[in-house]
Amino acid sequence: MNINKKDLNFGPLLTSVFALFFSLLLGALIIWLSGYSPIQSYAAIFGYSLGTVKGIALSLSQATPILFTGLAFAIAYRVRMINTGAEGQLYMGAVGSAVIGAYFVSLPRMFHLPLTLLAGMAMGGLAALLVAFLRVRFGASEIITSLMLNEVFILFTGYLANGPLKPDGSLQAQTEMIAMTARLHKLIPKSQLTTAILLGIILAVMTQFILKITIFGYEMNVTGLNTHAAQTAGINTSRIQLITFSLSGAVAGLCGSALVMGTNFRFVEGISPSYGFAGISVAALAAYNPVAVIPSAILFGILKAGAITLNRTTPIPVEFVDVIQVLVVVFVAAPRMVRAILEIPKRIKREA
Repeated sequence: MNINKKDLNFGPLLTSVFALFFSLLLGALIIWLSGYSPIQSYAAIFGYSLGTVKGIALSLSQATPILFTGLAFAIAYRVRMINTGAEGQLYMGAVGSAVIGAYFVSLPRMFHLPLTLLAGMAMGGLAALLVAFLRVRFGASEIITSLMLNEVFILFTGYLANGPLKPDGSLQAQTEMIAMTARLHKLIPKSQLTTAILLGIILAVMTQFILKITIFGYEMNVTGLNTHAAQTAGINTSRIQLITFSLSGAVAGLCGSALVMGTNFRFVEGISPSYGFAGISVAALAAYNPVAVIPSAILFGILKAGAITLNRTTPIPVEFVDVIQVLVVVFVAAPRMVRAILEIPKRIKREA
């Protein structure tokens, strides 16, 4: 295998491909050293997730929420802002959609459905706008403020579900059921796969189009690459950061809308098992490319669905799936390590 220096000058997406390959390889080694069969493990994970209609539906439904949160993180990263607050923005979007979906029951479906989605976007966008304002106006780190506000938003929505919005006689912290006119259509009957995944794919493609074709996309890219150069060129970087981060929050809010409108049909306390933070790994594997977030989210969805099968059909611990996901992030975060591994055959040949 002859690898020259030019071959190693691949882009971030190719780095992610090699990172995925090495993580699966190292994961197989760890499974084998632990006394289990890596072939049996991967057969259970990928065989069920990709080999049956039910498995595919489960994989895609698991991929849907992290598609939104991964896209949200990727959008913010375009202006080099780190949106660690997608979890809280998700909760705000979920409660916003739950209110519109449950109490605006006299509207026809053609108006009620988009209005419920827009409510989730608006609530998530406003939550993110607060973080962006603190960054632009006072120089506060968006990483710290968004992390701290996560807990504030989650507790606030929990208060609503335990108090003003809680149905009479309900023992669980939740809101009223949303109307049928506000529910997303299921793509496969008796599954949780809804048209939300199509919406996420459309958003990812639209985001890529905006970045590549429009003036606003150009200003986003320049602001992210060099803020001082952008300001010298006459770009209002503060405005670009405010809008971009708000859009990031709006997409995270849509994740909450998808959970309410397609899965739970109401807001429930603890509605998200950390989908907001899982989106960071999805965006990292996609090299923060909006379109690449789609296959990245589907891959993580396959792993999540495979973990369910692994737990049900084999004695192999499901924690190995978490190990593989962590390894993916480690390799993606260390591109020099990936290049060093690819240089090993060349070093061996040189020494021989």
